[in-house]
Amino acid sequence: MLLLFWFSVYIGLWGTLPSGKDLKDIKQAEATLLLDANSELLGKYFIFDRQIVSYEDLPKHLVDALIATEDSRFYEHNGVDYTSLFRVFFKSILLQDNSSGGGSTISQQLVKNIYGREKHGWFSMPVNKVKEMIVAKRFESIYSKQEIIALYLNTVPFSENVFGIESASQRFFNTTTKDLSLAQSATLIGTLKAPHGYNPRLFPERSQLRRDVVLQQMEKYDYIDEALKKTTSDIPLETDYRKFNHTDGIAPYFREKIRLEVKRVLDSINTKDDTAYDLYKDGLKIHTTLDIAMQRYAETAMKTHMATLQNQFEKAYGTQAPWIKNTALIDSRIKGLKLYKTLKKKNWSDAQIMDSLQAKGNFRLFSWKGDLVEESSILDSLKHTMKFLNAGFVAVDPKSGAIKAYVGGIDFERFKYDHVSASKRQVGSTFKPLVYTTALEKGIEPCSYYPVKEVTYTNQKGWTPTNNGENETDRHLNFSLEKAISESVNTIAVKVLEDVGIEAVIEQAQKMGIKSPLPKVPSLALGTAELSMLELIEAYTSYVNEGRISKPFYITKIEDKTGQVIYESQQANESPEAFSKTTQQTMIEMMKSTINSGTAQRIRSRYGLQNDLAGKTGTTQNNKDGWFVGLSPKLVMLSWVGNDDHRIGFSNTSIGQGANSALPIVALFLKEMNTDNQFNAITQAKFEAPSEAVINALDCELEKRDGFLKRLFKKDKKEREFDSSSEVKKKKKKGIFNFLKKKQ
Repeated sequence: MLLLFWFSVYIGLWGTLPSGKDLKDIKQAEATLLLDANSELLGKYFIFDRQIVSYEDLPKHLVDALIATEDSRFYEHNGVDYTSLFRVFFKSILLQDNSSGGGSTISQQLVKNIYGREKHGWFSMPVNKVKEMIVAKRFESIYSKQEIIALYLNTVPFSENVFGIESASQRFFNTTTKDLSLAQSATLIGTLKAPHGYNPRLFPERSQLRRDVVLQQMEKYDYIDEALKKTTSDIPLETDYRKFNHTDGIAPYFREKIRLEVKRVLDSINTKDDTAYDLYKDGLKIHTTLDIAMQRYAETAMKTHMATLQNQFEKAYGTQAPWIKNTALIDSRIKGLKLYKTLKKKNWSDAQIMDSLQAKGNFRLFSWKGDLVEESSILDSLKHTMKFLNAGFVAVDPKSGAIKAYVGGIDFERFKYDHVSASKRQVGSTFKPLVYTTALEKGIEPCSYYPVKEVTYTNQKGWTPTNNGENETDRHLNFSLEKAISESVNTIAVKVLEDVGIEAVIEQAQKMGIKSPLPKVPSLALGTAELSMLELIEAYTSYVNEGRISKPFYITKIEDKTGQVIYESQQANESPEAFSKTTQQTMIEMMKSTINSGTAQRIRSRYGLQNDLAGKTGTTQNNKDGWFVGLSPKLVMLSWVGNDDHRIGFSNTSIGQGANSALPIVALFLKEMNTDNQFNAITQAKFEAPSEAVINALDCELEKRDGFLKRLFKKDKKEREFDSSSEVKKKKKKGIFNFLKKKQ
């Protein structure tokens, strides 16, 4: 009868068994690995968290622990251990002794790991056991013992949806398989008996006891001696937990950006080459430009600053905060909720919906001091979320365009909107350098003087650009271009825009990589254009790359599981010149003044940074957005801070200005980099010395007052019409600066 049953399973009456060819062509789903510029692991994309390692990467003590614990006669049988089966039959079945252990060999467990078990009612256990015995013997006839060990450890399930020893090593100990210690190996092998029950994160004491059992087994079978067993058993169990999922871990916004981009790339490759690459199953390797150390510094800088800024922000509003008092704003946010729309479709009244939204329950709320679990309502949660400022930060190598750090927001789990690439906000005064670049290209001298006085443009609905500086209301004070940009003087930026013409500024911006539509209005000079952070930082790379833009990119190449390159980034070797080298050097010198004596001088005074830097702050109307661009010879950094709801700004300029809201993220990031010797080539780099001609062109007083006679006889025009198409005045086209530009 037993032989007949065995034969029925063998010939496939209970389901087809894998053939020898099937076993040779085993294909298991593998996690795709996301790697940084130095091939360090940033994250994974997977259905099952599994990545393959070879037998050569398995420490001897790991293999010894497995055999001692799971299959002590592994090297003696051919897939089925009849001695163990005999013991299990008599002790477990006849004598009801559960301490006898199981009879499955490693080879049989491998079959179960790969093919699972089917349901056959009352016959499920005997059918599956016989199947596993038959297939295990086939495995042993095809693969060597070492190959079976490697296959087993690459497919064995651990807890938390982790498959394979490599993923388990990274999850629980933040290390690779080849670097596992004896204690760590024994811990992971020990969990195989009951993956959840012996999870070292959830049940450390229970897991440590099981680890010590594994060590005892290793001593019993002479893989280690008693002294080593005792020494290892005395080591406390310590995990270094690192979970790979879509919301936790390093660079979550960047990982999501890469996921979307790689899916598009793979769709293109599959269509073109008739392939079927799958991001979640095929064990690809995605090599990126990100530097994991820089990324950690960027995330730390953002969190440190934003926790402080949020406190300032809330205190400044007090009880008059818009998320408390602005009923129209709150009402519009309520009506934007999915729940509100769903209930409306069910013909609920507004009163009924409000009752539902105010029902109390336990909600987990975001806080910079750690998540809060409080009894609150959906409405309370909405108001709580409304108050939080968000942020973005990106750092780019200006020569290549490689993105080195990327922070899309303050918390990916709750604020998934990516402010680096998806969001477009008014850029404020960070647009002014593009206006001054146009002026220099059109021949306006760096030492041209413009009055700071306010002017009302009657043909622009009486629009009057204003300034914030103490001296910038003096009607007889004039600033050079360097002083105007370093102090971010609004009135002068508009006057320069008028001199060069709006069309010329838009054309220059487009040469510098700006693709978004730009408003053809004089307020363009003050940054009313809405741009993404990637667009803006691309434009700024030209100032550190000899007048040529570098398009930001983040993927260098993608490899399949065999190491074959299936995609490689095709970066343009050299982009067209957006402006002359003379203009580039002049703009760097003028933006150095922003750092050394202008609106960004706190980067020196408060944060003590002595790096060679240039930069520009930006603040938008009604303090809605704060910006800062930091330029170093080998790195361009851009930060933005604001509320996700455009209707909520800072209550005052002191807090909301870019120097206070955005600059500190760049400053704290650089402070961290300055302490790390591996970045000395970046942090200690110096700007190229400007040419003698540029030095001479900038050699003038930064400001001057109208003389007595000029003040006496000059007609003080407080109103004028804005000429949106005016050309540069001829007298400003003359001089050495324009001559030098023509010579280049």
